[in-house]
Amino acid sequence: MPPSAPSQSTDDSPSKNDAPQVKKTFAGRLDQFFFSVAKEETSRNKDEMASESSAGRLKRKLEADAVDLSPPSRRRVAAPAPDSPTRSPRRQRVVSTSAVRRSQSGRRQTADEHEQEEPSPKSLLQDTIPPNLILLLIGVNPGIMTGATGFAYAHPSNLFWKLLHSSGITTVKHQPNDTYRLPELYSVGNTNIVERPTRDASKLSRAEMDAGVPVLERKVAANRPEAVCLVGKSIWEAIWRVRKGRPIKKTEFRYGWQDESENMGKVRGDANWEGARVFVATTTSALAASMTRAEKEEIWNTLGQWVVSRRQERNAASAPAISC
Repeated sequence: MPPSAPSQSTDDSPSKNDAPQVKKTFAGRLDQFFFSVAKEETSRNKDEMASESSAGRLKRKLEADAVDLSPPSRRRVAAPAPDSPTRSPRRQRVVSTSAVRRSQSGRRQTADEHEQEEPSPKSLLQDTIPPNLILLLIGVNPGIMTGATGFAYAHPSNLFWKLLHSSGITTVKHQPNDTYRLPELYSVGNTNIVERPTRDASKLSRAEMDAGVPVLERKVAANRPEAVCLVGKSIWEAIWRVRKGRPIKKTEFRYGWQDESENMGKVRGDANWEGARVFVATTTSALAASMTRAEKEEIWNTLGQWVVSRRQERNAASAPAISC
């Protein structure tokens, strides 16, 4: 509550021009009672301020403001020593640490967190999209470790390589440094909707995600995989926004195979290719805890069964005929 206006000055009471200037020169809970310094206080004669002790100035200020500092429990507040150097009050922050702002992606951020965010390093990860893959895996963006090493899903906590194996997409559990062997061994490739590495996908804006959609469409159209797997719900949400001009509704979203009308990479006027089928899988990030590992495995197993079947069909078609 602001202090009441001072009464008319008398010979026994100081005028408002004589009111002491109080600066934050002490530590403790008294600090909470002082928020600003009146303009009138700045006109006080400097010689008088120098001759007056810190304890005296504090006492006069408390008397003038009529602040009741008597707490329920006894506590002592030590005034600064008279000969301690006087420092100017610390500059008040324009935005407090508890203030929040929304990033373009809609995620709530503290002001401090926003200010401390650093530019992302350049990613060393490269696309592996040779023509005629069985499956092209599309991730959100590289993590920091993936960008630094150049190997997909490199963080040890990521479930990507475990899910590839448990679903049957790969016959053994590979390590991230086998990223560039997947096309040769399994006819499976890898790319991302956004190339910029971040600590997690929440650092990406909607605009950044949406800008990656036409790039993906061109990659798929140029190399024509049989199917694409979107590794995370947010990728399908971005594709939907760009195609439909609106967010996807909860009733419209589903994991697994999408309608053939939603195929990616269609080329207008090309009747020989209908585009790549779209499978929406769960994210493999350990940070996403909305689904259990068993639930993720169930969805990935559906994709794995199809990949195994198509690989067997291709192998049978390429096997030389045995003449009798």
